[in-house]
Amino acid sequence: MTGTRRRRIGIIGAGWVSAYHLPAWMRQSERAEVVAIADPSPNAIAARLTAFDVARHYASAQAMLDAEQLDAVDICAPREFHVELVRLAAAKDLDIICQKPLAPSYAEAVELLAGLSGAGRLMIHENWRFRAYYRRLKAWLDEGLAGQIRQVQFEFLSSGMIADAEGNRPALVRQPFFRTQERLLVMEVMIHHLDTLRYLLGEMEVVSARLERSNRDIVAEDVASVVLRQLSDGVLVIVNANLAVHGAPPAPRDHLRIFGTRGTLELSGNLLSAEGAQQCRESFDSDEIYQGAYNATIAHFLDSLDGKAAMETSPDDNIKTLALVEDIYRLSRFDPERNPL
Repeated sequence: MTGTRRRRIGIIGAGWVSAYHLPAWMRQSERAEVVAIADPSPNAIAARLTAFDVARHYASAQAMLDAEQLDAVDICAPREFHVELVRLAAAKDLDIICQKPLAPSYAEAVELLAGLSGAGRLMIHENWRFRAYYRRLKAWLDEGLAGQIRQVQFEFLSSGMIADAEGNRPALVRQPFFRTQERLLVMEVMIHHLDTLRYLLGEMEVVSARLERSNRDIVAEDVASVVLRQLSDGVLVIVNANLAVHGAPPAPRDHLRIFGTRGTLELSGNLLSAEGAQQCRESFDSDEIYQGAYNATIAHFLDSLDGKAAMETSPDDNIKTLALVEDIYRLSRFDPERNPL
């Protein structure tokens, strides 16, 4: 990009998540302009064009890439199309930001990256680590509020997979595609937390994992118990995630506790606190946090393209998160057919 010309952005995928990507792009209007959007669903396209000012739309990514003079694409399509779409955009030498996961499996991601060529840069849209309370928590860790870390516990609990009086499961009403995902909780949700824990604590390995399925309306796991170990000092990180917990809210909330020699750092929903040598407490607005993470991720992508910041979720970094995901599936040996309800 030369001079003050705004980057021309094409959106690939007009589904659920694009409703959060587009406002983030609109906030960057001085640096970038979404000029086109592509999706095979006329209804999905119509919904986005009603809410956002996008000049042109296409029924396929290939048609958009052939017709438009773009600088970058934002891939918001389902995960099973990521490999194909990244290759299409890379062949045009475009810069790419691609929703997580980069590929449906670690092996497919490795193969994709090994075969990529061209001048474009690639970033994975892993937005959880950009949530404001995790950025603040990282600063507290760097400032030494916890001291030497002894233990870490993380919980992500929801009642979204428990059927209501009408037989509806809130998690499936909100995101119907959960029904057919062959890799659900870990690949779709916990991947965020694994990436964030890496961001906060450094590199880890999977010690043990157990996955379960709570109901027959889904084909994959919605319960996970995982033990991770920090590579630097051996600290254990215990992760429990469950979308079928009686008494939990339908919308899950992160609960992270870091126990250290100088203090305990805790994130409970939108409240971040430190107890010990230093005491701090900070509350965050849930709506601002959610959209704000998308805003910050898109801003970081542009900053990295402009040379203002090192790209945090580059392929070299993100492949380490995918490796943890793959190890969890491998060690759990989860097979819903072998372990029916």
